[in-house]
Amino acid sequence: MKRAKKNLEMINRDKNYTADEAIDLLLSCNQVKFDQTIDLTINLGVDPRQADQAIRGTVALPAGTGKSITLLAIVEGDGVTEALDSGADFAGSDEYFEKIQAGWTDIDIIIATPDMMPALGKLGKILGPKKLMPNPKSGTVTKDIGKTVKEMKGGKIEFRVDKYGIIHSGIGKISFSKEKIHTNLTTLMRAILKMKPASLKGIYIKKITLSSSMGPGIKIDKASFSLN
Repeated sequence: MKRAKKNLEMINRDKNYTADEAIDLLLSCNQVKFDQTIDLTINLGVDPRQADQAIRGTVALPAGTGKSITLLAIVEGDGVTEALDSGADFAGSDEYFEKIQAGWTDIDIIIATPDMMPALGKLGKILGPKKLMPNPKSGTVTKDIGKTVKEMKGGKIEFRVDKYGIIHSGIGKISFSKEKIHTNLTTLMRAILKMKPASLKGIYIKKITLSSSMGPGIKIDKASFSLN
């Protein structure tokens, strides 16, 4: 494809760019017709098999994700009204257990109150492979339903290292301004940097790559980020 070839020619694959340079390059590439997701890939020097090195957390992206999130709140009583009033797409308990059991998983995030987890846990074989099972570490098991719904709908994301020691995360859309992309990128990187395991002896951040859905990877110099 001519577009892809031209984009590759714009980038020095051996260079680590500053965050500003990388975003400028990303936005100057020849684009496709749809609003691509901007992806960040971070190669870590951790061993995910070690409990304290299995990096996982949540962060609120200041500029949001640019993606419309479909959210189900598993709650009962007044929690149903609270969840819906706060922006949840669906809220309830038994009726949604039945729908999920029947194969319905047309949702991006499920949050639940702690008392709902025993019943929801029985659906682990369905929700687990789709990464939809609520978890306290990801902030999706909570007593504060209204606040959590607003955060998740507003751009709070979960990040986690995979078995290869890599974190993949969407940080916005190609239609975002440079400032919004930079803010989201810096926010996520600082959250990951703060989670460096005390037991890690080697290099923590090995490589940082920024790309769009249909674009080439652009390597970013990790010196672009600090904890200051």
